[in-house]
Amino acid sequence: MSGTFITFEGIDGSGKSTQLRLLNNYLRENDCQVLLTREPGGTTLGLRLRAALLDAREEVDPLTELLVFAADRAQHVRRVLRPALAAGGIVISDRYADATVAYQGAGRGFSPELIHEIVQLATEGLTPDLTLLFDVSVEESTTRTTRRSGKNSAGKNQRDRLDIEDEDFHKRVRKAYLAIATAEPERVKIIDTSGTVETTHQHVKEIIVPFLAARGQLRKVAADQLELRRV
Repeated sequence: MSGTFITFEGIDGSGKSTQLRLLNNYLRENDCQVLLTREPGGTTLGLRLRAALLDAREEVDPLTELLVFAADRAQHVRRVLRPALAAGGIVISDRYADATVAYQGAGRGFSPELIHEIVQLATEGLTPDLTLLFDVSVEESTTRTTRRSGKNSAGKNQRDRLDIEDEDFHKRVRKAYLAIATAEPERVKIIDTSGTVETTHQHVKEIIVPFLAARGQLRKVAADQLELRRV
């Protein structure tokens, strides 16, 4: 494959989705061919699965959750990711397989062996070229997700089924994400999101721009401009 596969990971409220949109705008301004996608929900089938999986009113068995996420990923890999990468584009996904390791593995307590087997089955071994892990404390995450969700017309909180898990669950997920970064430092880069949105965006560009420039997928002028700002 000639394209570049980048994933954004992190617990809810880490700001990764906002940073994905900002990076997309920046790359498109520099004439890059970019495809933004997400898991779950990167395909038509995935959108329906996402609605069921994240509905806070739906009682979903942990094993069912694991397998449905895997089904969503299998469809995503075959229908979206591989074709886009084969065409030479830059694909950026809001979550991918690391999320299963963190949420269903550490969060739900499934064994690493089972998680590995299911991830391999769904992805057929497709791994990201680069992963940005947006890190934030669980306390700040809770504050942010509560603030952004608000209430619906019936006065009920709109946080999704994973948002409303207890603090210990989210601490296990964050710990697992950090463990992945420690185990794979060449692929996974940690970005502290405790600062402003613009500060975080600058950190993202400091990683992404030279990475894409080295792969011939970003104009040299963009890399030069970033270097001047850093100096």
